[in-house]
Amino acid sequence: MDLLNTLVDKGLRRETPTRAEALAVLATSDDDLLDVVAAAGKVRRHWFGRRVKLNYLVNLKSGLCPEDCSYCSQRLGSQADILKYTWLKPDQASRAAAAGLAGGAKRVCLVASGRGPTDRDVDRVSDTIKAIKEEHEDVEVCACLGLLSDGQAERLREAGADAYNHNLNTSESTYGDITTTHTYADRVDTVRKAHAAGLSACSGLIAGMGESDEDLVDVVFSLRELDPDSVPVNFLIPMEGTPLAKEWHLTPQRCLRILAMTRFVCPDAEVRIAGGREVHLRTMQPLALHLANSIFLGDYLTSEGQAGRADLEMIADAGFEVEGTGEVTLPEHRAGGGCGSHEGAGACGSATADPCGSAAEEPRTDLVAVRRRGAGTDLAPNA
Repeated sequence: MDLLNTLVDKGLRRETPTRAEALAVLATSDDDLLDVVAAAGKVRRHWFGRRVKLNYLVNLKSGLCPEDCSYCSQRLGSQADILKYTWLKPDQASRAAAAGLAGGAKRVCLVASGRGPTDRDVDRVSDTIKAIKEEHEDVEVCACLGLLSDGQAERLREAGADAYNHNLNTSESTYGDITTTHTYADRVDTVRKAHAAGLSACSGLIAGMGESDEDLVDVVFSLRELDPDSVPVNFLIPMEGTPLAKEWHLTPQRCLRILAMTRFVCPDAEVRIAGGREVHLRTMQPLALHLANSIFLGDYLTSEGQAGRADLEMIADAGFEVEGTGEVTLPEHRAGGGCGSHEGAGACGSATADPCGSAAEEPRTDLVAVRRRGAGTDLAPNA
């Protein structure tokens, strides 16, 4: 297929596809799906080999968020029956992180619900980062605390944080449809603050909220322009008690196309399969490893994930290997400066398709389980 040959050539040169090419990937048929995966897989292997980076989430503070993000079980007014607890102490967070690191994780992601951290919150998280790094000096630590105020990114960096996550989630034109308590511009500003402070920027999207193909391409092109090192691709987990509980539009094939499009647009970035892979990719998860070079190990913030041992077996069975702590994730041109430039790629950033793809016959609500173990509980974590 000429389209795929063109996209492979561009991906190996770090050249941005056109919008029409990105849209065409999302519009490919199921008959062409394996060809799409194989093509994007060439780009993935060129920049990242067969390594899979493991990341582990620690939810430092769960629930009771004042923001109204429609997709989130921790949102204002959420009726989801999730764990709710205030800040973990540094030693509690360090123990939680240790479980993930023992399971093979290379990066720990420290997440807290809320609009954004107070200065006291930054102190808390700084103490937690130091506690984790005292025990595991080689671990990467990424903070995800919401919108940052001036100077907070620099303080996190001084405390030892390596990265900061703040997702764009969806296109600018539809952002107001999912959140009203802050703006798309607020999110862009926080990613830029993290980047300017010398933190490795991590920013991605959520697919499956009823968005169109155009929306998906818009947000991925916006991410390419922001140039994050890591691009998490979340697939909506429709949690009961949230406004999007009935949004069951994704199929495994649709998810693979979205990951392939993201890889073609962000060829040398760490593309991470994040929340929802078990719910929507299901038995097709191993194929997704040919597109993404990073996954979360174990559970998510408020929902359970696949067993950690099953994650490791899946990686091995698919012919991939877990990335070691001594290996550098990013290609050399990016790794040297934290967030590298896309030289020759220009500003980063038509076929059409059903905006949500073909719905499954029945929503797989049985695959959504609220997290009841790990951080904030007395039960052993899944790692």
